[in-house]
Amino acid sequence: MESYAAGRELYVLPSELPIPDLGLQPVNAYLVRGEQPVLVDTGMPVDRAAFEEALWSLVDPADLRWIVVTHDDRDHTGSLTRLLDRAPGAKVITNGISLTRLSEEFEIPRERVVTVNPGSRISVGDRQLSFLRPPTFDSPGTLAVFDHADGTLFSSDSFGTVLPTSVRRFDDVDVKEFFEGFDVLNRAIAPWTALVDPEKFQRVVRSVSSLSAARLLSAHGPMVEGRTVTALMDAMARIPFLPSWLPGADIDLEAALDAHDATMTRSNQDATVTRSNQDATPRANDDDPGIQPPLPPSAVHSSSNHRSHP
Repeated sequence: MESYAAGRELYVLPSELPIPDLGLQPVNAYLVRGEQPVLVDTGMPVDRAAFEEALWSLVDPADLRWIVVTHDDRDHTGSLTRLLDRAPGAKVITNGISLTRLSEEFEIPRERVVTVNPGSRISVGDRQLSFLRPPTFDSPGTLAVFDHADGTLFSSDSFGTVLPTSVRRFDDVDVKEFFEGFDVLNRAIAPWTALVDPEKFQRVVRSVSSLSAARLLSAHGPMVEGRTVTALMDAMARIPFLPSWLPGADIDLEAALDAHDATMTRSNQDATVTRSNQDATPRANDDDPGIQPPLPPSAVHSSSNHRSHP
């Protein structure tokens, strides 16, 4: 897993999930470093080793203070208990509903949890975080997070997309492909949008838009900044007017996941051989680190009972 910067003291820990006949769904967690480092979501179970390696390369376990769980789906909680074991000073921030659902599987000491609701606002060192309900969601405990320090909106599943290839930024993607995937994913995770009162839905979108976020980071999309954030708000506002979306009846998700996992395994094996060969190559001096090969992309899937969406 190759992390990358999305802003000052802001890092993306990326992965992806193959969606048959559609493309790749990004699966991102985010680290905000600062006076009290904050991790937003904890990756997929199958990513654990790579996720934790990438995370601890960015922050010392002793320094991590907060782990925001936007909701209890497995592609957001994959490394949660392991991180709590490694980072004894970290506390979980989540909604009470999500905590109840997490407790069906995980034992999280109550003294290490802070529960919040839409409308809550808390201080985390030099930052203020506000919590809100995003327009689309597939879990009743879902929360989006707004960082007042730099205007970043962590929108959880909402505002995500499905794309043909992995990209880091909206500027790197074909606009038509982005919004086609956007319409699919936001209907797939929230089929109830076809049943809602459009005006009530618009009020939620307007409330989120009123934050004037400088940057929007979805768990399932590339980074969006500036005026493009407004374009996503406009696209979200039309979701209730679109017909509901369902995958084809003959979709073979398991086969796609198995094939994707085999590709990842081969990539990891190739990378191991490359690193071994490099380690065996003499270096001119200790100050010359040599040419480091790029790490393979972490294109992996969740093998849990709760498959990631769509």
